[in-house]
Amino acid sequence: MVAENPARLLRQLERIHHDFGDGVSSEKLGLLRHLERRRLHASGEVFRLHELLCFLRAYPDNELVLKRVEQMLADFVRRSDLRRHANALEDTGIAGTTIFYAFYWSTARWLVRNWPDNLTINWSKFKNTRKLDQVLTTLVPYGETLALDEADLTTEEWIDLLKGAEETDAAFVLRRVAKMKGDDFTREMIHEDLNIPLRLGPGPDTPSRTRAKHRRSPVVFQARPLDRSRPSLRAEALRPPLSVRAVSPREGRRLIDLTREAMITRDRDLYAFRNADPNDVRLVECGDGLQFAALGVVPERRLMLDCVYGFLTLKNGVPIGYVLSSAFFNSVEVAYNVFETFRGAEAARVYGRAMGMMRHLFNADAFTIDPYQLGDENMEALNSGAWWFYYKLGYRPEDSRVKRVLAQELRKMRKDPGHRSDIATLRQLASKNVFYYLAKPRRDIRGRIPFDRIGVWVSRYIAKRFGSDREAATRTCCREAVRLLGVRSPGKWPVGERMAWERWSPLMISLPGIERWPAADRRALARIARAKGRRRESDYVLLLDRHKRLRRALLRIARNTHRA
Repeated sequence: MVAENPARLLRQLERIHHDFGDGVSSEKLGLLRHLERRRLHASGEVFRLHELLCFLRAYPDNELVLKRVEQMLADFVRRSDLRRHANALEDTGIAGTTIFYAFYWSTARWLVRNWPDNLTINWSKFKNTRKLDQVLTTLVPYGETLALDEADLTTEEWIDLLKGAEETDAAFVLRRVAKMKGDDFTREMIHEDLNIPLRLGPGPDTPSRTRAKHRRSPVVFQARPLDRSRPSLRAEALRPPLSVRAVSPREGRRLIDLTREAMITRDRDLYAFRNADPNDVRLVECGDGLQFAALGVVPERRLMLDCVYGFLTLKNGVPIGYVLSSAFFNSVEVAYNVFETFRGAEAARVYGRAMGMMRHLFNADAFTIDPYQLGDENMEALNSGAWWFYYKLGYRPEDSRVKRVLAQELRKMRKDPGHRSDIATLRQLASKNVFYYLAKPRRDIRGRIPFDRIGVWVSRYIAKRFGSDREAATRTCCREAVRLLGVRSPGKWPVGERMAWERWSPLMISLPGIERWPAADRRALARIARAKGRRRESDYVLLLDRHKRLRRALLRIARNTHRA
């Protein structure tokens, strides 16, 4: 084996890395020992070795394999072949390599707080320098605007002049935007409009896939073959997780940081994760080393009606994918992703456990997948066959045109078992939601309720009463809601509850027939509005789902907005 070409050793490890039991661990261990000392000749080979190590860290055969893998990952940044191919391996998330991305506001601020010296502007890719020129005058004292108006310097030269000697250009711009007048939503809009391409250079602890692991997770060794069977989705959904444990804010921050690292090292920056709340983090234990880190959104970033959570999927502490959920009226819209390195292992089984978790947390009996997750404007989902993955689990389309395309495909498959849907057909199939019901199918679920019509109802109500004076609308609606729903001392509530009350007040007082509701129903509505701003948003959605009168009112608005 020692004399063999290292590329051949790598291929041998690739052939067996999904195999477990029957003494295969000793073969893996031998290959790892030799690959640890051998230099690979191509950048793609270095990447493949790295991802194999990440897989074996998530699915270790035994303690010896895990120890060897952990050591190789710890030393990976010092490999000579990595240093040689570092430029070709940019954006892979390997420790010691650079990441390029136009990070969103929350993530960019997190990066500049933690790694200010590693974050710079990628000027060669910056398309909006003229916009930054215009914003610069609002980022500096007025006395500096004379130079900005008159001197003939490029934007890059100006930033270099304005920033501190020990400060990077990105750190200067992000820190100045953070100091702008207005609220964080305004600053976010300015940052997103600039769309600054950033470069995160490597450092000893900068985000990477190489170091990504939740060290407090227990390790369960993979002594038997992987379970690639297709589970009964109903049975899995009805089976609750082993436990759900609220973690401390400190551990919550560690899990949020781990989630952010898992996203930015894969060119992702998702809303639920970049706005996660360390006070609303739970670990969901599913057994066999499988956990989900459930991350709620900070109160000020929560959506108006539905309840959004992000879940980082952990296998023996290693991030292997994520789940996004939007819960409303005992239903959940689900987005599910397995990182490429871990596909082909246990995707269906993990999805089943995610279903059980979401039913347990949100008391859901209906689930839906939106078109983007199925492949609409999403080549990754199309190429992975996402639509058929969900169909085989039991999801079904309800759109008549999609059902016709499906019927045609099923006839072709009966005639030719080897038939595979082409990309054009997959696009047609993926154009509408698919659904899965544990109970009788119904229409009052996420993916079927037009939330925008409820928003139009509120806007019409405010416009009719207050016109352009939205500030008066907020003050008046809050006062009227307090009287109508019989609450006391709202000024003494926590900040999150007061904010949620302010946001919900126009909707609450405009509900059809609200003044005739029984007092108990109005008090229950008040508890729902306040719960939207409390620590755990899942409590809000459970209260909301139980309020039958509110459900009927919202559905009436959504279906009859033109009458407002």
